[in-house]
Amino acid sequence: MSHSPDLNTPSEPPRVPALLRRRQALQAGGVVLLMGLTELAWGASIVAVRVWPAPDYTRVTIESDGALTARQTFVANPPRLAVDIDGIEMNPALRELVAKVKADDPFISGIRVGQYAPGVVRLVIDLKQPALPQVFTLPPVAAYQHRLVFDLYPTVAADPLEALIAERLQDSRQSPTPPAPASTGMASKPAALPDPLGELIAQRNPATASTPGRPELKPSPNLSSPGTAHSTAQAPVNVSPPAPPVRPSKPAATESAEAQATDRLIIIALDPGHGGEDPGATGPSGTREKDVVLSIAHLLRERINATTVKGNPMRAFMTRDADFFVPLHVRVDKARRVQADLFVSIHADAFITPAARGASVFALSQSGASSAAARWMADKENRADQVGGLNVKVQDATVQRALLDMSTTAQINDSLKLGTALLGEISAVGRLHKPKVEQAGFAVLKAPDIPSVLVETAFISNPEEEARLRSPEYQNQLADAVMRGIERYFSRNPPLARNRSA
Repeated sequence: MSHSPDLNTPSEPPRVPALLRRRQALQAGGVVLLMGLTELAWGASIVAVRVWPAPDYTRVTIESDGALTARQTFVANPPRLAVDIDGIEMNPALRELVAKVKADDPFISGIRVGQYAPGVVRLVIDLKQPALPQVFTLPPVAAYQHRLVFDLYPTVAADPLEALIAERLQDSRQSPTPPAPASTGMASKPAALPDPLGELIAQRNPATASTPGRPELKPSPNLSSPGTAHSTAQAPVNVSPPAPPVRPSKPAATESAEAQATDRLIIIALDPGHGGEDPGATGPSGTREKDVVLSIAHLLRERINATTVKGNPMRAFMTRDADFFVPLHVRVDKARRVQADLFVSIHADAFITPAARGASVFALSQSGASSAAARWMADKENRADQVGGLNVKVQDATVQRALLDMSTTAQINDSLKLGTALLGEISAVGRLHKPKVEQAGFAVLKAPDIPSVLVETAFISNPEEEARLRSPEYQNQLADAVMRGIERYFSRNPPLARNRSA
């Protein structure tokens, strides 16, 4: 007789006499070992449980010493996911899931767990909003054993470009009378022309055209989520400069300088490497790469958001701004969705010996790696999806990676120029591992239309450099150096005017 699924409360296990349970276990060829509070039953035991909340999606991971199978049922009202896991019994590790849910988790309101039947544990995940669940398994890799993964994606994902627009509009409202724009070619501290994004919003919302400072944002088409590389084609929105007010005539030189300004938002995609299940490299003292590079990226974002180029505001977009896993192809897809002008992936190097040291900058290569070390580094970074946990059953992920494998010669040349500018500035604050930009087939650098570089800030495997990477002083120096490199690049390669779709 099959059990009808009870999605409200996991049922208690049927009461079976201990002698009968022992006899059944022996007949099945198994042996039940009772070791304190931890039960090892039905051939698998739980090693660890983890919850990774993030605005993009929330992940729940159950790690075990043997492969697990699961059957899931999703109920829309109220939204909840029920998962029956075969081959395990209730133990303290599973009960830890209940306490691991944070109050600010954007998707999960609570988790309930109980014994549904002998050898079957039922997990009920109560949700704060409708979600698109993915349930899949991962084989052992690196330090991980078998993993059963539940990913919860929003039914309508947020549009990252729209979020940047909202940030920009908020800044505009906080600075109603900005100073006159700088006329120099180098990037300068915040100064503003009339906000082109306000005009963009006014075009999208004619009803608010009379008050461009306070537009009403409309939801945009779905953004592809990690592991679901769906995208919706959108017609570009032509952005025209705001009509200039009537004012006294200006000298020709001044008018010429203003005409050279691109008059648009300049977007820098920052990509802190690894995250979530993927810690990246780990230093001798336990420093995790994913934590260090995220800290540096936050510092760099502050500097980018406080800078303009020829009077045009810059804005940083982060592929992840918290501790969660983002597949490599999704990092590139995110940068393309916001039409980033540059893509900077931030990492901390590691090698098999602690003697290696120094920072490096890498660009993409279409014709093989520039050195054996560059090839080794690209291979290591490209394995991030295996450790982080990519759902390979999602077919669109493979298609998306193939589409991104089209980087042009022009993109690579611009990437080398950007990398050279960054190396020149980083050399002022620390030692370089190589004095020139190296090239290899990094998957995360394969945006065909965005100059892209990968910065290895230092060797975290070197004890001295690990200590520097942990230092707030050195992190600030690195952020300053990368910011100066971006400024230097734009001083020699002004951003081109482009239409943006929101």
